[in-house]
Amino acid sequence: MPMHDWTRVEPNYFHAFHVAWMASLQHALNNGTLPPGYYALAEQVTPPYEPDILALQVPSSHTGANGTNGTGVPAGPESVSEGGVALAAAPPRVRFTTAEPRSARASRRQRRVAVRHGSTHRLVAVIEIVSPGNKASRREFQRFVDKALELLVQGVHLLVIDPFPPTARDPHGVHAAVWRGIVRKRFTPPPDKTLTLASYAAEPDQFTAFVEPLAVGDPIPDMPLFLTPGEYVNVPLGETYAQAWAGFPKPWQAVVEGR
Repeated sequence: MPMHDWTRVEPNYFHAFHVAWMASLQHALNNGTLPPGYYALAEQVTPPYEPDILALQVPSSHTGANGTNGTGVPAGPESVSEGGVALAAAPPRVRFTTAEPRSARASRRQRRVAVRHGSTHRLVAVIEIVSPGNKASRREFQRFVDKALELLVQGVHLLVIDPFPPTARDPHGVHAAVWRGIVRKRFTPPPDKTLTLASYAAEPDQFTAFVEPLAVGDPIPDMPLFLTPGEYVNVPLGETYAQAWAGFPKPWQAVVEGR
């Protein structure tokens, strides 16, 4: 399924597609993509954030009702016993992979903010689909980037889907802004690939980014969603995008396709 040019329609039309894509992603994640013990929720509020899709882990038998391991210490990530892909055995097939140590700034953020789910089920990963509103103003864009940074420093893995070209607020794309904020390093995408898919693995001492730049018309590949720093599942982005597209109004399909 090719990526479309969503700048051809007003933001409210993309919002309608956005909602359908989230529903399709939730269905795919909960019906064969996520291994046992994990589940996904679309548009579930996790104060102070409202991620598009959360991936959560059901408490194991040794995890207490308050999300601890019985000693008052937050339970750490467990191995994905079934259905996950080991990073060392099969690295994701993306164009760019970069690992960098945590910056001092990231450590300061971690001491300030705690991101927790309202239930006893542990938040392990988030999927964010960038919308026009995220780039509408400097304030909204910075809010989006700050949300991504706070999730990562809390050890929550992240997959960002950016189907919109760079603006004055993100001249090198959303990933470049996130990467500079979290490890203080620059990223410049290929000039002919201005849309971005970026998956982040949050480890105790470093962050690893798996980045696939796209252009309008390129096939949408699967992307990794990390459940632990060393294990991930492949999210069927192209398949779920096609399902959402099939239900999008035909007159507006023609506009998006430039017909």
